[in-house]
Amino acid sequence: MKAFVLAAGFGTRMMPFTEHLPKPLVPVLNVPSLFYTFALLKDAGIMQIVCNIHHHAGVIRKAVETMRFNDLQIVFSEENPILGTGGGLKKCESLLGDDDFFIVNSDIITDIDFRKLYRHHRSSGLAGTLALYETPDAAAIGAVGIDDGLVLDFRNMRNTGLETSLIYTGTAILSPAIFDYLERGFSSIVDTGFTGLIDNGGLGAYLHPGSWMDIGTHKNYLMANTSGGMLPERLSGKVAETVGLMPCHLSPEATVAPDATIVRSVVGRGCRIGKGAAVENSVLLPDSVVEPGETLRRCIRDRHHTVVVPQ
Repeated sequence: MKAFVLAAGFGTRMMPFTEHLPKPLVPVLNVPSLFYTFALLKDAGIMQIVCNIHHHAGVIRKAVETMRFNDLQIVFSEENPILGTGGGLKKCESLLGDDDFFIVNSDIITDIDFRKLYRHHRSSGLAGTLALYETPDAAAIGAVGIDDGLVLDFRNMRNTGLETSLIYTGTAILSPAIFDYLERGFSSIVDTGFTGLIDNGGLGAYLHPGSWMDIGTHKNYLMANTSGGMLPERLSGKVAETVGLMPCHLSPEATVAPDATIVRSVVGRGCRIGKGAAVENSVLLPDSVVEPGETLRRCIRDRHHTVVVPQ
């Protein structure tokens, strides 16, 4: 099987950091978020990946090609202009072939079992199955309306009135039938492909019983890095085994003064923390500097910007 990984977005919610660093390469515990997705796919035996890119496309391409993920075969689909989730997938129709395939967002960290999702999908006989996740924040994020195991609505855009505590995880398995409903040019997969499947045979629902994190906002990104025992830490062994990178809080390539204090924080490659400085519940992206005596609390910092994240 193949997988389509969505990595073309601008990362608007993570500005200003994504001005200089593409969203898929924003690190979680010093490992680019995109590589967590690659690790999960490889662990499930999915070795052929089509990855769409646009914003800082060359940077993403270089980062992936430099890693040389052994048996993983990664093909890039560079978009110019950007095509959205629907148009981007439609562009790759010939690359994905005539078999079912996975589609995964690159700005999530999850432990979805792709093998179980595949088995559930195949047993349903449907042309597509979305992985859903239960959360009390569903109404604010965008609830998915389901009935009798079928997805019927998103954010009540189809006026079904269905209310649930389920959200779309950005992960699905689809058959080539979806290409009949996708549009060329900029478009949303929800408005085109998913709606097309709902109206023509049905779109299935799979409830993911494990963990899922959206790291696309400052608050969520900080939480993913600094809250002890969170999902990225639990995935460390799998990431190290499958893509050869060990998630860590303190990069061995950082320089930290002996009397500096670091509490529940992540310090990236090339960072420098000066004498008497304190870093608490913060993330220092690569090559950031904390001056002697400076204190950071609930901050995200790169070489150019510092954002204080509210509670």
